Amino acid sequence: MDESEDVPKDFIKLKSEKLSVDEVSELVISPYCGAVSLFIGTTRNNFEGKKVIHLEYEAYTSMAETEIKKICRDVRQKWPSVKHIAVHHRLGVVPITEASVIIAVSSPHRAESLEAVKYCINTLKASVPIWKKEIYEDEYSWKENKECFWANSEK
Repeated sequence: MDESEDVPKDFIKLKSEKLSVDEVSELVISPYCGAVSLFIGTTRNNFEGKKVIHLEYEAYTSMAETEIKKICRDVRQKWPSVKHIAVHHRLGVVPITEASVIIAVSSPHRAESLEAVKYCINTLKASVPIWKKEIYEDEYSWKENKECFWANSEK
């Protein structure tokens, strides 16, 4: 395979079904890359002493996809050697221990893919219109990301 045949691709998906680490990581594998870095954000069973039952996510889907595409463009400007990027985010109910988000990045060397994955998750939490609702035993709470620029602009 000629490297020109393995053109860089972005795989973006927002879906209500369970996310698959294998599926996401396989999307970014390339014979030209020695590194695939992953971030998996999962639902934990507690928050500030409260028992979390599950999470629920809602998104402004078209805008979220547009913002994730911008993140991918930024990654490619910052780390030109990055080959493929996959960002899958779950919507709806996400039970304890299941993945809410999986990000995978391939590059020839590990430093670029590790840095790019960290940038992706931090920027996603700061700029993508996806909202999280934590369901506790007796109540629920809509959570805003501390990194979120529009949530902090009014404070």
